[in-house]
Amino acid sequence: MDLAASTIVNVGGPALISSLGASPAQMQWVIGAYALALGAGLVLGGRLGDRFGRRNMFLTGLAAFTVASLFCAVAPTIAMLIAFRLLQGLAGAMLLPQGLGLLRENYSGPDLAKVFGIFGPILGLAGILGPVLGGMLLELNLFGLGWRAVFLINIPVGIACFLVAWRYLPHRPGDCSVDIDVAGASLLVLSSVLLVLPLGEAGAWPGWGWPCIVLAALGFGLFGLRQSSVVRAGQAPLIMTSIFQRPAYTAGLAGIALFFCSLVGMQLVLTLFLQIGHGLTAGEASIANLPFAIGTACGATLSGAVLAARFGRRVLQLGAGVQLAGVALLQYELGNTAAFSAWHVVPGMLVCGIGAGLVIAALFSIILASLDDRQIGSGSGVLSAVQSIAASIGVAVFSGAFFAAHPAVTPGRALSAALAIQAVILVAFMGVTLFFPTAAKSELEVNHA
Repeated sequence: MDLAASTIVNVGGPALISSLGASPAQMQWVIGAYALALGAGLVLGGRLGDRFGRRNMFLTGLAAFTVASLFCAVAPTIAMLIAFRLLQGLAGAMLLPQGLGLLRENYSGPDLAKVFGIFGPILGLAGILGPVLGGMLLELNLFGLGWRAVFLINIPVGIACFLVAWRYLPHRPGDCSVDIDVAGASLLVLSSVLLVLPLGEAGAWPGWGWPCIVLAALGFGLFGLRQSSVVRAGQAPLIMTSIFQRPAYTAGLAGIALFFCSLVGMQLVLTLFLQIGHGLTAGEASIANLPFAIGTACGATLSGAVLAARFGRRVLQLGAGVQLAGVALLQYELGNTAAFSAWHVVPGMLVCGIGAGLVIAALFSIILASLDDRQIGSGSGVLSAVQSIAASIGVAVFSGAFFAAHPAVTPGRALSAALAIQAVILVAFMGVTLFFPTAAKSELEVNHA
């Protein structure tokens, strides 16, 4: 529910442009604002769970997320929709870390590594299946709701989840002695906003863009210093700074950022290519995206069941290599079609999906192998935050590249420009994986024992 909301709107972009008169930049912000708010607030959300209890914050976040979804569904203007999407992302940031926290509270050792091995792929698959579900809802156009149904679907799901959580989540009190570092949280949120803000200009880099990037880097540096000072004062920081002393984990952050920037950004561009470039309906675009989702599920199953345990980080390199093959296949398909049909890109999307699934199933557990059990809480929270912020950057970069090229060139050439960016990012990702731990945490622990 939480992660699908970041991508389920992808297929609704053209409908937003026609219904609310949105510009390409505004459409980007409807998608990217959610991921930005989610990523920027995740660390604070986890800390609130420590103080007030995981169950309480889970229920509060779930209720707020459901209400924010209703606000999005009834938004009368594009500006209000963007504002409500920010609120929805903040509610998601209160909700998502509690799942990670509940796992840590109820599992330990090898069992914890196993459940993280399940949790990570679910995060990735939820985001990938979002556009498929969104396209189906738009195609059905229930009660003439159009794109608003994409948000309204969260209402019954949210109510059902709330009832189940109320019944089954364990009652454990929070620790009221835990302090909330408001200054640190504010620095983190502000820096994240400054990092993404200039990217949301639909391909036109603003003059104030570089100052924003410099201020963002300065803000992240000040945040690190703030956390170190909190530790020296004998207090609990928002993030354990010791995790950044592990080179393999730091490389893992870069890998997560590269992979999800590429994955989410390319998904959006494929949808824009099908709908804006070739006039497919939202339902047709979602069906055309289905091979990618099926390939991802197959790749994740194969990786999680067999390959990750046997080959460790090499499965990440294999997955990126398969994705590169899919990108090359898509480029070939785009250059060899006189009359375009969605069927032309099915093989390439299937191969890309298989490669993505191979990576998604193993990525979190392999990166977390570089940390000890005390650090997994902070480490997993930062990974999730980086994943969401990278998704927001991917939306801006890839859609910006597409809109910069289209309609000046054909839709196929606009997509080719985005595919070239993806290929460069995937090659960089393969290079970064060389610094990852060689095996997932569960395997390392077994070997150590």
